[in-house]
Amino acid sequence: MGRKVPTMRIMKNSLKIAVLCAGLLLLMSYSPTRANLAEDSEREQVLLRLVMQSLQARHYAAVKIDDSFSKKMYKIFIDQLDFNKRFFTQQDLQLLAAYELQLDDEINNNRYHFYNLAHQLLNKRIEQAERFCDEILAQPFDFTVQETYQTDPEKTKPAKDEAELKQQWRKYLKYYTMVRLSNTLDVKEQAQKNPNDTAAIRNKTLAELEQEARENTAKDFKEYFKRLKETEKPEQISTYINAITATFDPHTNYYAPRAKERFDEDFSGRFEGIGAQLQQERGGLIKVVEIIPGSASWRQGELRAGDYILAVAQGNSEPVDVTTMRLDNAVRLIKGKKGTEVRLTVRKPDGTIKVIPIIRDVVIREEAYIKSVIVRNKNNKKIGYIYLPGFYADFSNSGGRNCGEDMRKELQKLKAEGVEGIVLDLRNNGGGSLQDVVEMTGLFIEKGPVVQVKAKSGAPIVLEDTDPSVVYSGPLVVMVNSFSASASEILSGAIQDYKRGIIVGSNSTFGKGTVQTIMDLDRMLPPTFNNIKPLGSLMLTIQKFYRINGTTNQLKGVVPDIVLPDNYSYLKVGEKQELYPLPPDEIAPLNYKVYAENEARFAKAKQNSHARVAQNPQFALIEQTASRLKRMREETEVTLHLEKYRAQQAKDREEAKKTDARLQFTSELEFFNAKADLPEINLDSTRIRKNKEWINNLKKDLYLNEALLVLRDIM
Repeated sequence: MGRKVPTMRIMKNSLKIAVLCAGLLLLMSYSPTRANLAEDSEREQVLLRLVMQSLQARHYAAVKIDDSFSKKMYKIFIDQLDFNKRFFTQQDLQLLAAYELQLDDEINNNRYHFYNLAHQLLNKRIEQAERFCDEILAQPFDFTVQETYQTDPEKTKPAKDEAELKQQWRKYLKYYTMVRLSNTLDVKEQAQKNPNDTAAIRNKTLAELEQEARENTAKDFKEYFKRLKETEKPEQISTYINAITATFDPHTNYYAPRAKERFDEDFSGRFEGIGAQLQQERGGLIKVVEIIPGSASWRQGELRAGDYILAVAQGNSEPVDVTTMRLDNAVRLIKGKKGTEVRLTVRKPDGTIKVIPIIRDVVIREEAYIKSVIVRNKNNKKIGYIYLPGFYADFSNSGGRNCGEDMRKELQKLKAEGVEGIVLDLRNNGGGSLQDVVEMTGLFIEKGPVVQVKAKSGAPIVLEDTDPSVVYSGPLVVMVNSFSASASEILSGAIQDYKRGIIVGSNSTFGKGTVQTIMDLDRMLPPTFNNIKPLGSLMLTIQKFYRINGTTNQLKGVVPDIVLPDNYSYLKVGEKQELYPLPPDEIAPLNYKVYAENEARFAKAKQNSHARVAQNPQFALIEQTASRLKRMREETEVTLHLEKYRAQQAKDREEAKKTDARLQFTSELEFFNAKADLPEINLDSTRIRKNKEWINNLKKDLYLNEALLVLRDIM
C-alpha cells in the first residue's frame, strides 16, 4: 500500500472557480466609455482591469496601489524598455518622470497615457540609434586608442543628450566588434600553427579582418533594429503588465497568448531542441530558468540555471546577438532538428563568458528518472548513492511513473544489496510534485508532519506522512547546492528538522518558498467579450511553504549542516537576487519527534569534514577561485584597446586552464551497479556507454567524495 497524503489539486481548482466568479462580477458591470476606447483598445482596458482584479484578490501578498507602488513600477518599466541605457536620454526621462508617482492613478483609471508616451519616445530613439549605427560602422575602428567600455548597465548613467548618446553607441559597437575580431584572430593563430591548414584567414591582414568584423556587426544590428520595429502590440503590452506584476513578486507573470504557447513548447522538453526553459528579463536579457532532466543541455552539463544567453550560432557559423532579441525569435534560433549543433555564448553568474556547444536532441525520459549505484569504501562496506534529478509525477496517467514510488523501489533494491548507508543527491533539483515529496520524506521517517502550506488567509494546512512504517532507517546524507529548489528544499529541510540525516552542500539552497498557479484569463470572461480573446494567462503566487519548525525557505533556503566551498560562494544566486521577492517570515512550529540519537554522531562528522576540507588543497583552490570570480564579476569596465583586451583574455584563459588541471580528481572507491539494474543497462550498447560515462563522472566528483566520507563518519 502507498502512503496517503493530501493533494493540492483541490485547492487549485477552488481557486480557479473563485477567481472566475470575481472576474465575471467585475467585468459584467464594466462598460468602456467611447472616450477611453478612442485612445486605448477595449482589449487592453479589459486586460489591465482583469489582471489588477486577480492580483488584488488572489495574490498571496497583494500590494497597495499607491505612490510607493507607482515608483517601483516606473523603474521596472523603464528598465524593461531600456535597461542597457542605449535609447533614452536624460531629457526623455525628465518627460517620463512626470508619471513616476502617477502610475497608480493611471491604473485605477484604466489609462495607458504613460505607456503610450514611453513608446513614442522609444520609437523615435530606435530610429535615431539605427542612423547612429550606420554612420559609426561605416568607418574603421581604431583599437589602439586608450579608452574603456562599461559592460554593467547598472553602473552606467543615461546619456545627457543626443551627442553623448551617440558616443555611448560608438563605444558599444566598438566593444561588440572588438570581441568578434579577437575571436577571429584566435582562429587565425590556430590556422598559422597548422602547416596543413589552407584556410584563407591565414593570410588576411588585421585591417581586412577588422572590416569583416565591422560588416558582420552591421548585419547583426540591421536585423536587431528590424526585430525591434516588428514587435507586436500584445508583446509590448505584456511588458507594461509585467512591470505591474513584478512589484508583487518575481514569480507572478503575465503571459501574452504567444508567450504562453512558447512556455509550453520546445523548452518544456516536449520537442526536439536543447531542453532548457527560458524567460526574458528586464533589459531583454534571456535567462536560463531550468534545465530539463534528460535533455541535450542536461547531458552536455555546462549550461545551468542562472546563465544568460548572449549569442546563438548554428555550428561553425557566425553567432547572432540575442541580448535584446524577442524571446520567440531567440527560441527559433536555438531550437532545431535532432543531431544538429547549436553554440550558445552565455554569461555565467560570476560574469565569465563561455561558448557552450550542444547537440540538439529529444528528451530521453529514462535519464530524467531516479537512478542509483553502489559504492564500496576502503572498509569494504557498501554504500548506496541515489540521484534524483527532479520530483516528477504523471498526473494524467494513472499508471505513470512518480518519483515517490520510484524512490521506494530504489531504497528496497539497495537494501537487498546490503548497503549500510545512503547518499541522496538533490543537487540542481528544481523541484516538482508536492504530493511526492511528502510521500518520499515518509520513506525515511516514522509518521509525522512534512511541510506547512499557507494561503493568503486562513490557518496553515499541514501535509504529513500518516504511515508509521519506515522503508530505510539507516545512515543518510543529503547533497544540495544553490540550485536545489522548491520540493528539494522541502525534503532536505524536513530531513534536517527531524535530524534524520545530515545535509551537505553550498552556502544555502535556492530559497524559493512560494507556490504558483496559472490562470487562463479567457475563462474569466463572459461570452460578450469573445471578440477580444485570447488575452493570455497569469501565473500567480498564491501560497507559501513553511518548514515544520515554523521557519520558511523563502530567500534563506536550507542551510546545510556541512557547508562546502563552491565557485558561487561569494555571488548572489537564487531567490535573493530577484527583484522584490516576498520576505521571509515564520509561523508556529509543529510537534514532531526528533531523531535525537543522531546528534552526537552528526556533530563529530561536522568536525571531521571541516578538518578534511581545511587540509584539502582542491577545496582551497575552489575557495580561491570563488574569490577570483567575485572580483571578475565586479570588474565590469573593459578596455577597448585590442592588444590589451586580448592579453587579458589570454591571461584569464590560462588561469582557468591551470585551475581546471589542478582540480582534476578521481576517487579510489569502487563504483558498480546493483544486480537488479544490469539486465536493463545491458539491453544495448548505448545504455552501456551512458552508464559507464555516468559512473566515470561520479568518480571525478569531489563533492560526492566528501559526502561519502561524511556518511562513513556517521555509520
